[in-house]
Amino acid sequence: MPRALILGGTGLIGRAAARRLRSSGWTVEAPGREVDREDPAAIARALGDGADLLVDCLCYTAAHARTLLPLRRNATSTVMISAKAVYADSEGRHVNSDEPPRFAGPVAEDQPTVAPGDGDYQTREGYGANKVAAEHVLLDSGLPITVLRPSKVHGEGNKRPLEWYFVQRILAKHPVVLLASRGEGADHPSATANIAALIETVAGKPGTRVLNAADPDAPNGLEISRIIARALGHEWREVLLDHDKLGRHPWHRVPPFVLDTSAATALGHVPAGDYATTVGPVVAALAGRPAPSADATRTAAR
Repeated sequence: MPRALILGGTGLIGRAAARRLRSSGWTVEAPGREVDREDPAAIARALGDGADLLVDCLCYTAAHARTLLPLRRNATSTVMISAKAVYADSEGRHVNSDEPPRFAGPVAEDQPTVAPGDGDYQTREGYGANKVAAEHVLLDSGLPITVLRPSKVHGEGNKRPLEWYFVQRILAKHPVVLLASRGEGADHPSATANIAALIETVAGKPGTRVLNAADPDAPNGLEISRIIARALGHEWREVLLDHDKLGRHPWHRVPPFVLDTSAATALGHVPAGDYATTVGPVVAALAGRPAPSADATRTAAR
């Protein structure tokens, strides 16, 4: 049986990857806090004699990436989880800049990125720069490394599910939903199930590459509000506002930010499902539980 080690295996993406791989016959070790990501020796012990796949969900800086270099020679294939926050438009704007980026269309992997940097990766300006620096260390090593760049991640077990924005209004039986910018704002969703499916794909095809990791569709705010309402059997009147002062929702990104996923498709990736399919279990779970706590997470957008 092939063996996989997932660093950050108890996180949102790590858990989904572990489920997917185990269902496909892999032996998966997904340690949590018992393996300190800052301790190279602890990671080396976890890797042991080697693995067919090493997945790092906790690589945020160049220093993190450098701790992997001595270990990845013992892994047939390695996957590093990056983020769409690395992309910059022609004016250098990115998802964490004060002014939103403007792209001509879906963003492909050859889109320029922000400059690599160090400093605090938990800040808005530092997050993308540190991710780029980590990517460079790994891709320049010449070893079989796949960098995945997800967008707005959603999935079962999320402590701060974005879908709660609409679910709570549905549970309160709101007859009306207000949508800023006529609901046309969009921020490409990335289901953990689809990221996990792509991890499995690249595990069988080791190589040095960068791939966008997002859902096969990119619904806008209006479409997402309808998908969630339909999943819970709710009907409401849609008020499409021409401005963005009211009705701002978690996917309200204007201009829209959509990733081009054709490179993953060309590699043989088959998504687990579209947004409506993959978000269904999340919405059902949210409808049966109280509001999620305001978990203290990083302020940088992914």
